[in-house]
Amino acid sequence: MTTREIANRLYELCSQGQFETAQQELFATNATSTEKNMQGELVTVSGIDAIKEKGRHFQSMIVERHGGSIKEPSVFGNNIFMELGLDATMKDIGRMDMQEMCAYEVKDGKIVSERFFY
Repeated sequence: MTTREIANRLYELCSQGQFETAQQELFATNATSTEKNMQGELVTVSGIDAIKEKGRHFQSMIVERHGGSIKEPSVFGNNIFMELGLDATMKDIGRMDMQEMCAYEVKDGKIVSERFFY
């Protein structure tokens, strides 16, 4: 798949809330995921299983979803940029309206890294 095809499929799946399907279908098995944790520390996990587990952990923290948004991705070379929003009540935190820019790097037809900016 080209970077544009991956971007389109990623957008389609994320728009439907199928984040784990997107990971399984579009990510390399050795992909990395980097973002700040709730304490503000930059954390990277490696491998598709660790990325899926990180996603499951985040989902388990959501008490109630109030809304969300996703903007169509932009492609620049072998990079994909996509803005996501989530309005949710989180365990032990309360209601948060989060906006993030997601950056993905593609190599050999698969996403090899993702990074989230808040």
